[in-house]
Amino acid sequence: MADTVVFPIDTPAGRRTAEVSYERLGGGEPLVLLHGIGHHLQAWDPVAGILAAERDVIAVDLPGFGNSPALPDGVAYDLRGVVPVLRALFEALGLDRPHVVGNSLGGLLALQLAHEKLVRSVTALSPAGFWTEAERRYAFAVLRAMRRGAETLPPQAVARLARTAAGRAALAGTIYARPGRRSPDAVMAETRALREATGFTPTLTAGRSVLFTHDIVDVPVTVAWGARDRLLLRRQGVRAKQVIPGARLVRLPGCGHVPMNDDPALVARVILDATA
Repeated sequence: MADTVVFPIDTPAGRRTAEVSYERLGGGEPLVLLHGIGHHLQAWDPVAGILAAERDVIAVDLPGFGNSPALPDGVAYDLRGVVPVLRALFEALGLDRPHVVGNSLGGLLALQLAHEKLVRSVTALSPAGFWTEAERRYAFAVLRAMRRGAETLPPQAVARLARTAAGRAALAGTIYARPGRRSPDAVMAETRALREATGFTPTLTAGRSVLFTHDIVDVPVTVAWGARDRLLLRRQGVRAKQVIPGARLVRLPGCGHVPMNDDPALVARVILDATA
């Protein structure tokens, strides 16, 4: 069951509040999970229970996604806007330098949190920000097409497609290597989350100029990439290793862009090893 936390943040217009939806389970060292663009915290459902056996797991709906409202007016959906909100969220939840795991957009945010020394360790699953300009344009075009599909398909059509393996492949095959493993309810909920995400367009707009170029030396970093990632191609993982030479680069065989559903046991093991 999701909870909500409201906390103060600084904006260009002065002190305002942000609201974030999250789920927390388990016990041990705190571990924050950040999803990708257009997704929601339920992206982590396949691994959350495994992780909660050994960690205090906090899965977050990023501002403007899932059940978290949009950011206050004047706060940008770029790294300079969102990272201070996450820092304030950590304070509101009593988290002192938690381990952070992020996928795609969440991976980029996790790496920036590490650069700013706000986390204990980072595990970045297919993080954004290591693309060439051509690769970025391709990824953004795919994401926009997915969004248009989510906006134009009637809910009844989504429900009908989600009931078959072929239909789930049509709806979610871009991000999962094994979309047939995702439940019909999960695929319907993901399509609705993509359709309703108020942060989608401003995040894409902010992302046009994003490249992650910081080495990270004082925080353990693991970068893991799905061997069957169709959105951010796996050669971007090699570039991530060049930017962050001390990072551990892990290949995820048989996994797509959102690997948690494709191989939960493997992804959970990578995360638990990285946060040990």
